[in-house]
Amino acid sequence: MFQKIILASGSPRRREMMTRLGINFQYVTSTAKEDMNPETPVADLTIKNAAMKGYDVASIYDEAFIIAADTIVSCEGRIFGKPNGEEDIYDALRFLSGKKHQVTTGVAIINKRAGVCERFSKTTDVYFKKYSDSFIKWYIATDEPKDKAGSYAIQGKGCLMVDKIEGCYDNVVGLPVSELFERLIKFGVRPGGLNAY
Repeated sequence: MFQKIILASGSPRRREMMTRLGINFQYVTSTAKEDMNPETPVADLTIKNAAMKGYDVASIYDEAFIIAADTIVSCEGRIFGKPNGEEDIYDALRFLSGKKHQVTTGVAIINKRAGVCERFSKTTDVYFKKYSDSFIKWYIATDEPKDKAGSYAIQGKGCLMVDKIEGCYDNVVGLPVSELFERLIKFGVRPGGLNAY
């Protein structure tokens, strides 16, 4: 049975990861505003934000399976979403230098018509090397960190800051595809030709 899949995200990284799964999907950018309340546990915050994005898109496409995600970087009680400008980027990268931080992605799978709202989160530990202020200024000048949670892209030049990671790499990019795939299989959403998993 054909099922319509919509990725509620404008992120090219998430679109690329969904394409890798071999599942046909469309994408629609959600207009929901992310909550960055530091009093809320990070995992709960990412799940809440993902669900808000998902329901925002599901209000238009109620027959489709909507996949939404939200990624937050946290370290020593501080949280870092997408930066608001170069000062934010500098502040985040200066703080994260030489430290271990957590990257948490919350995911929501929603189908309003079927009454489905599956939610989960995944956390990966990322260890940054010590790097100089000159490196941070160079990295800011590349424009890469502008729209990234934590002000870096591990799949790009941001990998130069990384010493090691513990956990799911794709989660740091913005979508824990292996776990997402397991959840989608439960709802009968699978690539063509795959009958069992």
